Amino acid sequence: MEMQIKYFTHSEAKKTLPLVKQIVKDIIKTAGEMRILAESLGNNAESDPGILNMMDQINGYIKEIEDLGCYYKDWNFSIGLVDFPSVIQGREVLLCWRSDEEEIIYYHDMEAGYQGRKLIPDEYL
Repeated sequence: MEMQIKYFTHSEAKKTLPLVKQIVKDIIKTAGEMRILAESLGNNAESDPGILNMMDQINGYIKEIEDLGCYYKDWNFSIGLVDFPSVIQGREVLLCWRSDEEEIIYYHDMEAGYQGRKLIPDEYL
C-alpha cells in the first residue's frame, strides 16, 4: 500500500513544529549518548545491548516524525534537519527546518536538497 503524502501549509507546519522540536531534541540527545557509549566500548559497540536499545529508541523517534507526515534528514544526528512536504507556487516542495532555527522560514525543491534552501515567499507565510 502506497503511503499518502501529507502536504503542510506553512501554518500547519508551524503548529506541528513544537512536537517536532521535542522529538528532534530526543533524537540528538540519544544519538549523543550512544556516541559516548560506543566510544567507551570500542570494537564491542555493535553488539552492546545499550547501543542496540538506543538505536531502537532513535528509530522510534524517526517513526514518530514520519507518522506526522514529515521526513527526518540528518543522518549524522547533529543538526536535526526535518522536511515538511508542501506546495509553493503550484510546485511540490519541502519546507525545511533545522533544530537551531526558531521558525520554519526555508524551503527547497524536491531535487535540490538542503543546499538549495531558499526563503519561503511572504505570501506563503
